[in-house]
Amino acid sequence: MTTATTTTSTTRVIRDYDRPLWRRLLLTREAAIVVLLLLVAIVSASTIRGFGQPITLTYLLLDIAPILLIALPMTLIMITGEIDLSVGSMVGLSSVVTGALVQGGLPFEVAALAALVVGVVGGAFNGFLVTVVGLPSLAVTIGTLALFRGLAVGFLGTTAVTDFPEVWTDLAKAKITGTSIPAIMIPFLVLLAAFVVLLHFTPFGRGVYAVGLSKDAAHFSGVNVERTKFVLFVLSGAVAAFAGIFYTLRYGSARGDNATGLELQVIAAVVLGGVSVFGGRGQIYGVIAAALLIGSLASALRLVNVTSDVINIITGALLVISVVGASVLAWLQKKRRRPGRPPVGVATTAS
Repeated sequence: MTTATTTTSTTRVIRDYDRPLWRRLLLTREAAIVVLLLLVAIVSASTIRGFGQPITLTYLLLDIAPILLIALPMTLIMITGEIDLSVGSMVGLSSVVTGALVQGGLPFEVAALAALVVGVVGGAFNGFLVTVVGLPSLAVTIGTLALFRGLAVGFLGTTAVTDFPEVWTDLAKAKITGTSIPAIMIPFLVLLAAFVVLLHFTPFGRGVYAVGLSKDAAHFSGVNVERTKFVLFVLSGAVAAFAGIFYTLRYGSARGDNATGLELQVIAAVVLGGVSVFGGRGQIYGVIAAALLIGSLASALRLVNVTSDVINIITGALLVISVVGASVLAWLQKKRRRPGRPPVGVATTAS
Protein backbone atom coordinates (compact mmCIF):
# COMPACT_ATOMS: atom_id res chain seq x y z
CA MET A 1 0.00 0.00 0.00
CA THR A 2 1.22 3.46 -0.89
CA THR A 3 0.30 6.47 1.18
CA ALA A 4 0.81 10.00 -0.11
CA THR A 5 1.27 12.69 2.48
CA THR A 6 1.25 16.31 1.37
CA THR A 7 2.22 19.13 3.71
CA THR A 8 1.81 22.70 2.57
CA SER A 9 3.44 25.58 4.41
CA THR A 10 3.00 29.25 3.65
CA THR A 11 6.24 31.21 3.62
CA ARG A 12 6.25 35.00 3.82
CA VAL A 13 8.86 36.26 1.37
CA ILE A 14 10.23 39.82 1.18
CA ARG A 15 10.49 40.53 -2.55
CA ASP A 16 11.85 44.07 -2.51
CA TYR A 17 15.36 43.08 -3.50
CA ASP A 18 14.41 41.09 -6.61
CA ARG A 19 13.95 44.40 -8.46
CA PRO A 20 16.61 46.74 -9.90
CA LEU A 21 17.89 49.45 -7.59
CA TRP A 22 16.32 52.27 -9.64
CA ARG A 23 12.90 50.67 -9.31
CA ARG A 24 13.33 50.25 -5.58
CA LEU A 25 14.25 53.93 -5.28
CA LEU A 26 11.83 55.51 -7.74
CA LEU A 27 8.77 53.26 -7.94
CA THR A 28 7.68 53.74 -4.33
CA ARG A 29 5.01 55.67 -2.48
CA GLU A 30 7.69 57.85 -0.91
CA ALA A 31 9.12 58.80 -4.30
CA ALA A 32 5.61 59.54 -5.58
CA ILE A 33 5.03 61.93 -2.65
CA VAL A 34 8.32 63.70 -3.38
CA VAL A 35 7.34 64.13 -7.03
CA LEU A 36 3.88 65.37 -6.06
CA LEU A 37 5.45 67.85 -3.62
CA LEU A 38 7.68 69.23 -6.37
CA LEU A 39 4.73 69.52 -8.78
CA VAL A 40 2.61 71.36 -6.20
CA ALA A 41 5.46 73.74 -5.39
CA ILE A 42 6.21 74.47 -9.06
CA VAL A 43 2.58 74.94 -10.09
CA SER A 44 1.74 77.05 -7.05
CA ALA A 45 4.81 79.28 -7.51
CA SER A 46 3.93 79.89 -11.16
CA THR A 47 0.18 80.43 -10.76
CA ILE A 48 -0.42 81.83 -7.27
CA ARG A 49 0.81 85.30 -6.56
CA GLY A 50 3.09 85.47 -3.55
CA PHE A 51 3.65 81.72 -3.14
CA GLY A 52 7.21 81.87 -4.42
CA GLN A 53 8.21 84.69 -2.06
CA PRO A 54 10.78 83.98 0.68
CA ILE A 55 8.33 85.12 3.36
CA THR A 56 5.93 82.37 2.27
CA LEU A 57 8.62 79.74 2.82
CA THR A 58 9.36 81.19 6.25
CA TYR A 59 5.76 80.99 7.44
CA LEU A 60 5.24 77.62 5.79
CA LEU A 61 8.10 76.09 7.77
CA LEU A 62 7.05 77.85 10.97
CA ASP A 63 3.53 76.48 10.58
CA ILE A 64 4.55 72.88 9.98
CA ALA A 65 7.53 72.78 12.35
CA PRO A 66 5.51 71.12 15.18
CA ILE A 67 4.17 68.56 12.68
CA LEU A 68 7.66 67.82 11.36
CA LEU A 69 9.03 67.40 14.89
CA ILE A 70 6.28 65.11 16.21
CA ALA A 71 6.16 63.08 12.99
CA LEU A 72 9.68 61.77 13.69
CA PRO A 73 8.85 59.56 16.71
CA MET A 74 5.31 58.97 15.39
CA THR A 75 6.83 57.32 12.30
CA LEU A 76 8.68 54.79 14.43
CA ILE A 77 5.63 54.16 16.63
CA MET A 78 3.39 53.46 13.66
CA ILE A 79 5.99 51.21 12.04
CA THR A 80 5.67 49.01 15.15
CA GLY A 81 1.92 48.85 14.55
CA GLU A 82 1.01 51.21 17.39
CA ILE A 83 -0.24 54.81 17.45
CA ASP A 84 -0.05 57.84 19.75
CA LEU A 85 -3.10 60.09 19.57
CA SER A 86 -2.13 62.09 22.65
CA VAL A 87 0.63 64.18 21.03
CA GLY A 88 -1.56 67.23 20.31
CA SER A 89 -2.78 67.30 23.90
CA MET A 90 0.80 66.93 25.13
CA VAL A 91 1.74 69.98 23.08
CA GLY A 92 -1.05 71.89 24.86
CA LEU A 93 -0.10 70.54 28.29
CA SER A 94 3.58 71.39 27.92
CA SER A 95 2.58 74.86 26.72
CA VAL A 96 0.43 75.38 29.80
CA VAL A 97 3.13 74.05 32.16
CA THR A 98 5.64 76.46 30.65
CA GLY A 99 3.26 79.41 30.89
CA ALA A 100 2.05 78.63 34.40
CA LEU A 101 5.57 78.30 35.80
CA VAL A 102 6.74 81.50 34.09
CA GLN A 103 3.68 83.27 35.47
CA GLY A 104 4.61 81.90 38.90
CA GLY A 105 8.00 83.61 38.73
CA LEU A 106 10.32 80.85 37.57
CA PRO A 107 12.89 81.56 34.84
CA PHE A 108 11.79 80.47 31.39
CA GLU A 109 14.63 77.96 31.12
CA VAL A 110 13.48 76.16 34.28
CA ALA A 111 9.86 76.21 33.10
CA ALA A 112 10.82 74.76 29.73
CA LEU A 113 12.86 72.00 31.39
CA ALA A 114 9.88 71.15 33.59
CA ALA A 115 7.67 70.96 30.50
CA LEU A 116 10.10 68.51 28.90
CA VAL A 117 9.98 66.38 32.06
CA VAL A 118 6.18 66.41 31.87
CA GLY A 119 6.46 65.19 28.28
CA VAL A 120 8.76 62.34 29.27
CA VAL A 121 6.45 61.33 32.14
CA GLY A 122 3.38 61.48 29.89
CA GLY A 123 5.09 59.35 27.25
CA ALA A 124 6.25 56.88 29.90
CA PHE A 125 2.68 56.67 31.21
CA ASN A 126 1.43 55.78 27.72
CA GLY A 127 4.25 53.29 27.28
CA PHE A 128 3.56 51.65 30.65
CA LEU A 129 -0.12 51.12 29.87
CA VAL A 130 0.68 49.71 26.43
CA THR A 131 3.68 47.52 27.23
CA VAL A 132 3.23 46.49 30.86
CA VAL A 133 -0.53 46.51 31.34
CA GLY A 134 -1.04 45.29 27.77
CA LEU A 135 -3.74 47.72 26.67
CA PRO A 136 -4.14 48.67 23.00
CA SER A 137 -2.38 51.92 22.14
CA LEU A 138 -5.43 53.30 20.33
CA ALA A 139 -7.57 53.07 23.48
CA VAL A 140 -4.76 54.24 25.77
CA THR A 141 -3.86 57.34 23.79
CA ILE A 142 -7.48 58.32 23.19
CA GLY A 143 -7.80 58.30 26.97
CA THR A 144 -4.61 60.28 27.57
CA LEU A 145 -5.59 62.68 24.79
CA ALA A 146 -8.58 63.64 26.94
CA LEU A 147 -6.53 63.45 30.17
CA PHE A 148 -3.69 65.71 29.03
CA ARG A 149 -6.09 68.20 27.44
CA GLY A 150 -8.21 68.24 30.60
CA LEU A 151 -5.14 68.93 32.74
CA ALA A 152 -4.06 71.72 30.39
CA VAL A 153 -7.44 73.43 30.49
CA GLY A 154 -7.73 72.82 34.23
CA PHE A 155 -4.44 74.56 35.00
CA LEU A 156 -5.23 77.84 33.21
CA GLY A 157 -8.96 77.69 32.54
CA THR A 158 -9.90 80.22 29.89
CA THR A 159 -6.98 82.53 30.62
CA ALA A 160 -3.76 82.80 28.62
CA VAL A 161 -0.18 83.54 29.66
CA THR A 162 1.53 85.93 27.26
CA ASP A 163 4.41 87.33 29.30
CA PHE A 164 7.48 85.50 27.97
CA PRO A 165 11.05 86.80 27.61
CA GLU A 166 11.44 88.59 24.29
CA VAL A 167 14.80 86.97 23.68
CA TRP A 168 13.08 83.56 23.51
CA THR A 169 10.02 84.62 21.53
CA ASP A 170 12.27 86.39 19.04
CA LEU A 171 14.45 83.30 18.76
CA ALA A 172 11.43 81.10 18.02
CA LYS A 173 10.54 83.34 15.06
CA ALA A 174 14.11 84.09 13.98
CA LYS A 175 15.59 83.05 10.65
CA ILE A 176 18.97 81.56 9.88
CA THR A 177 21.26 84.43 8.95
CA GLY A 178 21.08 85.27 5.27
CA THR A 179 18.21 82.91 4.51
CA SER A 180 14.43 82.73 4.79
CA ILE A 181 14.63 79.44 6.71
CA PRO A 182 13.45 79.63 10.35
CA ALA A 183 15.96 78.84 13.06
CA ILE A 184 13.69 76.07 14.39
CA MET A 185 14.85 74.00 11.41
CA ILE A 186 18.27 73.62 13.07
CA PRO A 187 17.03 71.51 16.03
CA PHE A 188 14.65 69.75 13.64
CA LEU A 189 17.53 68.73 11.36
CA VAL A 190 19.49 67.50 14.39
CA LEU A 191 16.54 65.37 15.49
CA LEU A 192 15.95 64.22 11.91
CA ALA A 193 19.53 62.97 11.64
CA ALA A 194 19.23 61.22 15.00
CA PHE A 195 15.98 59.45 14.08
CA VAL A 196 17.25 58.48 10.61
CA VAL A 197 20.33 56.88 12.14
CA LEU A 198 18.22 55.23 14.87
CA LEU A 199 15.70 53.75 12.44
CA HIS A 200 17.83 52.83 9.46
CA PHE A 201 21.34 52.19 10.80
CA THR A 202 21.01 50.55 14.21
CA PRO A 203 19.85 47.19 15.58
CA PHE A 204 17.14 49.10 17.48
CA GLY A 205 15.72 50.36 14.18
CA ARG A 206 15.77 46.89 12.65
CA GLY A 207 13.91 45.74 15.74
CA VAL A 208 11.28 48.44 15.15
CA TYR A 209 10.56 47.01 11.68
CA ALA A 210 10.60 43.47 13.05
CA VAL A 211 8.03 44.34 15.71
CA GLY A 212 5.76 45.83 13.07
CA LEU A 213 5.99 42.77 10.83
CA SER A 214 5.43 40.25 13.62
CA LYS A 215 5.70 40.76 17.36
CA ASP A 216 6.11 37.03 17.99
CA ALA A 217 8.84 36.63 15.38
CA ALA A 218 10.62 39.72 16.72
CA HIS A 219 10.46 38.34 20.26
CA PHE A 220 11.92 34.98 19.24
CA SER A 221 14.62 36.82 17.27
CA GLY A 222 15.83 38.49 20.45
CA VAL A 223 14.07 41.85 20.14
CA ASN A 224 12.76 43.23 23.43
CA VAL A 225 9.35 44.20 22.06
CA GLU A 226 8.04 45.87 25.21
CA ARG A 227 11.18 47.92 25.79
CA THR A 228 11.24 49.04 22.14
CA LYS A 229 7.68 50.32 22.30
CA PHE A 230 8.20 51.93 25.71
CA VAL A 231 11.24 53.87 24.48
CA LEU A 232 9.31 55.11 21.44
CA PHE A 233 6.40 56.38 23.52
CA VAL A 234 8.81 58.22 25.81
CA LEU A 235 10.49 59.81 22.78
CA SER A 236 7.08 60.79 21.43
CA GLY A 237 6.14 62.53 24.67
CA ALA A 238 9.49 64.34 24.91
CA VAL A 239 9.41 65.59 21.31
CA ALA A 240 5.77 66.65 21.65
CA ALA A 241 6.69 68.65 24.75
CA PHE A 242 9.54 70.31 22.86
CA ALA A 243 7.11 71.16 20.07
CA GLY A 244 4.77 72.61 22.70
CA ILE A 245 7.50 74.92 23.98
CA PHE A 246 8.18 76.11 20.43
CA TYR A 247 4.45 76.53 19.80
CA THR A 248 4.15 78.69 22.91
CA LEU A 249 7.05 80.94 21.97
CA ARG A 250 6.09 81.19 18.31
CA TYR A 251 2.59 82.47 19.12
CA GLY A 252 3.59 84.13 22.40
CA SER A 253 0.69 82.53 24.24
CA ALA A 254 0.17 79.56 26.56
CA ARG A 255 -3.42 78.31 26.45
CA GLY A 256 -5.13 75.06 27.34
CA ASP A 257 -6.51 74.67 23.82
CA ASN A 258 -3.18 75.16 22.02
CA ALA A 259 -2.57 72.67 19.18
CA THR A 260 -6.07 71.18 19.29
CA GLY A 261 -6.34 68.66 16.45
CA LEU A 262 -2.62 68.67 15.72
CA GLU A 263 -2.41 64.90 16.17
CA LEU A 264 -4.61 64.38 13.10
CA GLN A 265 -2.27 66.42 10.92
CA VAL A 266 0.71 64.45 12.20
CA ILE A 267 -0.95 61.11 11.50
CA ALA A 268 -2.05 62.33 8.06
CA ALA A 269 1.57 63.20 7.23
CA VAL A 270 2.87 59.86 8.49
CA VAL A 271 0.32 57.74 6.63
CA LEU A 272 0.46 59.83 3.46
CA GLY A 273 4.26 59.52 3.61
CA GLY A 274 4.11 55.77 3.11
CA VAL A 275 4.00 54.33 6.63
CA SER A 276 1.66 51.35 6.75
CA VAL A 277 -1.21 51.60 9.21
CA PHE A 278 -0.62 47.89 9.88
CA GLY A 279 3.05 48.40 10.75
CA GLY A 280 6.27 47.01 9.35
CA ARG A 281 6.77 49.53 6.56
CA GLY A 282 7.79 53.17 6.16
CA GLN A 283 10.69 55.57 5.71
CA ILE A 284 11.27 58.95 7.28
CA TYR A 285 11.98 60.86 4.07
CA GLY A 286 8.51 60.03 2.76
CA VAL A 287 6.94 61.37 5.95
CA ILE A 288 8.90 64.63 5.74
CA ALA A 289 7.87 65.05 2.09
CA ALA A 290 4.23 64.41 3.02
CA ALA A 291 4.31 66.99 5.81
CA LEU A 292 5.80 69.54 3.40
CA LEU A 293 3.17 68.61 0.82
CA ILE A 294 0.31 69.16 3.28
CA GLY A 295 1.84 72.45 4.41
CA SER A 296 2.41 73.63 0.83
CA LEU A 297 -1.17 72.82 -0.17
CA ALA A 298 -2.53 74.63 2.88
CA SER A 299 -0.31 77.66 2.24
CA ALA A 300 -1.29 77.83 -1.45
CA LEU A 301 -4.98 77.49 -0.69
CA ARG A 302 -4.87 80.19 1.97
CA LEU A 303 -3.29 82.56 -0.56
CA VAL A 304 -6.33 82.09 -2.82
CA ASN A 305 -8.69 82.71 0.13
CA VAL A 306 -9.80 79.11 0.70
CA THR A 307 -11.20 78.65 4.20
CA SER A 308 -9.59 76.43 6.82
CA ASP A 309 -12.59 74.06 6.75
CA VAL A 310 -12.02 73.33 3.06
CA ILE A 311 -8.30 72.85 3.70
CA ASN A 312 -9.13 70.29 6.41
CA ILE A 313 -11.46 68.49 3.99
CA ILE A 314 -8.71 68.30 1.38
CA THR A 315 -6.21 67.03 3.95
CA GLY A 316 -8.68 64.37 5.10
CA ALA A 317 -9.36 63.34 1.52
CA LEU A 318 -5.62 62.94 0.90
CA LEU A 319 -5.37 60.72 3.98
CA VAL A 320 -8.28 58.51 2.89
CA ILE A 321 -6.95 58.26 -0.67
CA SER A 322 -3.48 57.30 0.57
CA VAL A 323 -4.85 54.51 2.80
CA VAL A 324 -7.26 53.16 0.17
CA GLY A 325 -4.68 53.54 -2.59
CA ALA A 326 -2.08 51.57 -0.62
CA SER A 327 -4.56 48.73 -0.08
CA VAL A 328 -5.59 48.66 -3.74
CA LEU A 329 -1.96 48.74 -4.88
CA ALA A 330 -1.07 45.86 -2.58
CA TRP A 331 -4.02 43.87 -3.92
CA LEU A 332 -2.99 44.50 -7.53
CA GLN A 333 0.60 43.50 -6.82
CA LYS A 334 -0.61 40.30 -5.19
CA LYS A 335 -2.75 39.47 -8.21
CA ARG A 336 0.10 40.13 -10.66
CA ARG A 337 2.73 38.34 -8.61
CA ARG A 338 4.16 35.31 -10.32
CA PRO A 339 3.58 31.95 -8.63
CA GLY A 340 6.36 30.95 -6.30
CA ARG A 341 8.02 27.64 -5.85
CA PRO A 342 5.95 24.49 -5.32
CA PRO A 343 4.74 23.93 -1.77
CA VAL A 344 7.39 22.69 0.61
CA GLY A 345 7.09 19.32 2.29
CA VAL A 346 5.57 17.10 -0.43
CA ALA A 347 6.63 13.54 0.33
CA THR A 348 5.61 10.00 -0.62
CA THR A 349 6.14 7.04 1.66
CA ALA A 350 5.62 3.38 0.93
CA SER A 351 4.78 0.73 3.42
